[in-house]
Amino acid sequence: MAQLRSDLAQARQQQVRDASAAQGAIAAANARSEAAATRIAAVEAKASGPATAAATAPAAPPADGFRSGNSAINIGGYIKLVATSSHFSDGKVATNTFGRDFYLPQAIPTGSGQSTDATDFNAKQSRLWVDVNTRLGDHALKAYVEADFQTSPGIQASKRTTNGYNFTLRRAYMQFDRWLIGQEWTTFQYVPALPESTDFVGVTEGTVFARQPLIRYSLPIGKQATLHLAMEQPETGTVDTGSPTIIENGDERIPDFVARLAWKGGIGELSLAGLARQVRVQNGGKDASTTGLGVSAAGKLWLNGSKTSDLRAMVTYGHNISRYLGLNFAPDAVYSPATNSLESVDAMAAFAALHIALGTNWRANVMGSWQRVYYSRDLAFADIATFNRQAWSGAANLFYSPYRNIDLGIEYRHGERDLVDGDNGNLDRLEFAAKYSF
Repeated sequence: MAQLRSDLAQARQQQVRDASAAQGAIAAANARSEAAATRIAAVEAKASGPATAAATAPAAPPADGFRSGNSAINIGGYIKLVATSSHFSDGKVATNTFGRDFYLPQAIPTGSGQSTDATDFNAKQSRLWVDVNTRLGDHALKAYVEADFQTSPGIQASKRTTNGYNFTLRRAYMQFDRWLIGQEWTTFQYVPALPESTDFVGVTEGTVFARQPLIRYSLPIGKQATLHLAMEQPETGTVDTGSPTIIENGDERIPDFVARLAWKGGIGELSLAGLARQVRVQNGGKDASTTGLGVSAAGKLWLNGSKTSDLRAMVTYGHNISRYLGLNFAPDAVYSPATNSLESVDAMAAFAALHIALGTNWRANVMGSWQRVYYSRDLAFADIATFNRQAWSGAANLFYSPYRNIDLGIEYRHGERDLVDGDNGNLDRLEFAAKYSF
């Protein structure tokens, strides 16, 4: 009996050892199977290429905005209130006009009129934009639309009641790789040089400033430079002898041609631009045309390693290109109905601004701006006596940003306008602005 019990115990121990060995073999087989499956999956993924892997992976959400299909869509803009107190030395500027909304030197009254004061509040600069970015294989497609309420020619309500204003197109373009087609800042302008201001423009008389339909090709040159070539909407703004009112003619036959070389380096940024255009008027079946040429240099010089402070400037000279300067402070040319000819108008414009960071939340800007107009010597004094000759302005401001998306600024500006006959006028303006960007 004892022997039987011993044999039974040994048999049971052998069963346990056999079962354990079987389970170990099964586990090892499973491990080998899983490893093989992993290797096969890796080989298949490598064979299928990155496109297949990307197609099977879930799409990453955009950093901000939202996604529709394979397009990332962002919506943004800002709400901006501007409050101004203006003193005009020689007359009155009509309410609800550009000269009351922002600094426009050609709107400064001249002569010997009575001085006037005006206080204005408006939110017309409030802006909304939509930005859509799509990947098409190895290509990048972008669409952008931007609008505000500032420059609409039509006004739907008065300041007495609802203060409703038209929503106005600013920019609307599509960009496919290096091609940009649509309405955008003119290629002749270097927008980053514009100083920070509570005003809509700030250095109005001294800057190139235009947004218009165009076709642009941008070619990178090395790692730091880009050459921009563009055909842009043509338009001729002329005056008749004896009348300073600028007329849009719309008689051009060829587009304006622009080239600009932009460079960015460790010490700053530089832009060199050239413009060639046709200036043409058709009157009573007769044509008069001439050529317009212009050059512009602009840039920034960093004043510290963090690039939070800089000196920025622009200098522009043009022959019959004044619609590009100072919001058409001067005409492109002077039309003489008596001789059916266009007399030339040359203009020199410049501005400089100092942008200084004062810690994390504060910053200050000081700016000066100037434009001088030269009319053809073939024009009689009486023909151009009331035309703009010169404008200049200076301004200083202080901005405070208590939070990342909120800017509060206060600015003082003095501006002057001179006519050919010697009449002049001054503007002094104190302005406050509050802006919330989203």
